[in-house]
Amino acid sequence: MKVAYVFSTSGHTASYKLGKMILPQLEEGRHGADVVGMFFFDDNTYVLRAGDQLGERLGRLARERGMLLMLCDQCAIERGLATGVAGNCQPSGTVDGVQVGCFPDLYAALAANPPDQVITL
Repeated sequence: MKVAYVFSTSGHTASYKLGKMILPQLEEGRHGADVVGMFFFDDNTYVLRAGDQLGERLGRLARERGMLLMLCDQCAIERGLATGVAGNCQPSGTVDGVQVGCFPDLYAALAANPPDQVITL
């Protein structure tokens, strides 16, 4: 089964649930699903800052497995993790391979490898 995660809950959702549960399972090969993408909102975008230990681990795993990592464009711009304007921006100061966009960009990016389920945390 292929899944995509959407990290939308404010607080430490990404750093705790991703960092303490999902990422270790992925690294150990025992997650039980093929994760094809992750989309980050609000302060969860900070996980993918360049130099962030969790973000660097996730970025490395994503590059190895072809997993999409995408930040909400407006959230990233507000937090200094993208330059430009919503709908036309580039990541800035993020781990390698991160994309920035909105739902249409997410749908397009996952079209070639669509998930069976989308899980929102």
